[in-house]
Amino acid sequence: MEYVIRPESKITARHYDVVICGGGTGGVFAAIAAARAGAKTALIESKGYVGGIAAEGGCGLHSFFNLWKAFPGVEKRMVVRGIPEEMIQRLTQQRGASGHNDTVLRYEYDSDTLCVDVEVYKFVALEMLREAGVHVMLNTMAVDALVSGGRIQGVITESHQGCEAVMGKVFIDATGFGDLSARAGASYTEPNDYAVANSMGVGGIDIDKYYSFLRDNGALKEYARGPRDGRSNQIIRVDGDWENITEELGQKTRELGMHTVTTTLHDNYFMFIKLNYMMPKTPTDRDALADAEFELRRRQREALELLRKTIPGAENAFISRTAPTITIRRARCIECEYDISNEEILNATHFDDEIYSYGFHDYAPRFQVKNGGTYGVPYRAIQVKNLENLFAIGMMITSDHNAHMSTRNTVSCMAMGQAAGTAAALCAKQGISNVRDLSYSVLHDALVFANVWFDKEHP
Repeated sequence: MEYVIRPESKITARHYDVVICGGGTGGVFAAIAAARAGAKTALIESKGYVGGIAAEGGCGLHSFFNLWKAFPGVEKRMVVRGIPEEMIQRLTQQRGASGHNDTVLRYEYDSDTLCVDVEVYKFVALEMLREAGVHVMLNTMAVDALVSGGRIQGVITESHQGCEAVMGKVFIDATGFGDLSARAGASYTEPNDYAVANSMGVGGIDIDKYYSFLRDNGALKEYARGPRDGRSNQIIRVDGDWENITEELGQKTRELGMHTVTTTLHDNYFMFIKLNYMMPKTPTDRDALADAEFELRRRQREALELLRKTIPGAENAFISRTAPTITIRRARCIECEYDISNEEILNATHFDDEIYSYGFHDYAPRFQVKNGGTYGVPYRAIQVKNLENLFAIGMMITSDHNAHMSTRNTVSCMAMGQAAGTAAALCAKQGISNVRDLSYSVLHDALVFANVWFDKEHP
């Protein structure tokens, strides 16, 4: 490989208290929390909008509650509150979310169904960031880190405006890929233990007809009702087992990596149909990722034809939306001060330094938090090892694949973001150079003040 020497240059430097790289699910809530706590906050995002997987890759924002319906007699509790629930209320007011609705079937997986309009989500997220006073740097890439003595001093960015240095006191890696942590010298692994995905919206297709088709063929396994186009008690989420229809259909969905679950807030529209692809290499490999981008778009076209041929009345269905880039479930796993295990999650373990409570597992019903309870995520679990002023949040924590199937979920990332942003702001305002030195009682009280629920205190 040929190399060149890049000449040194003088670049503009901007100074902030808290700098967040990545405006995805966790990054949005980290930035809002930090700014509301009084920190001068910058959010760096490579796309022209924020929201990440919450607006691109999922099929709804469920799991704000414990898994109460799967355990008769267990109290229903909203365990994720704070800024995440505030956003849901705003989305719902703007008809961009369904609000919380009980799952009718397959509630042993999740008792709560919450559907979103992804375009409304993007707007409301930006609106809340701007209201909080966050400097949102869209269309901007964080390309390097300035590190000295175990501390990040700044982040080098590139945009259409040119190269800049974004200096800060505390940093949060919310990139999903772990780019900031890696460039700062953190230890990490790349398990490549998940498929990547791209989700598409499909127009000209009726969710009521899909529901009836699955029911009439003995393939219905999940659905929920809620508001749709201004009418209440409508079908808003459906899933089925296509193998129960024909073996051929089941085989085809497996080959495409196609999730048969969908959600919607609108008539004649599927908000999400997700296609998955298991990459032969880690998603941090640029050329392998480019091949995967093509493969997933090829699969989307095949999936569209399959929907047209299978769902009654969908003959003229069309792709109305795709994610602009592949969405991942994990790239780099960043080594942090604590590595939460699946056993701790299933046993409803709570910690002396926990920063939020959570009760959902994506491998349910095989794995469930016992007795419809919750577990806690400790503050140590987001502190990046050997770097004094860096947090890693979202899909980058826990090396345990099964534990990761809980902690990486969307609502968990929202709560994790609020906790990290609050901690970062407190450290910056109090002049604490090492985030490990922040008093947990001070952090706990600040989170409680911001309406974060600690389930261990309310058995």
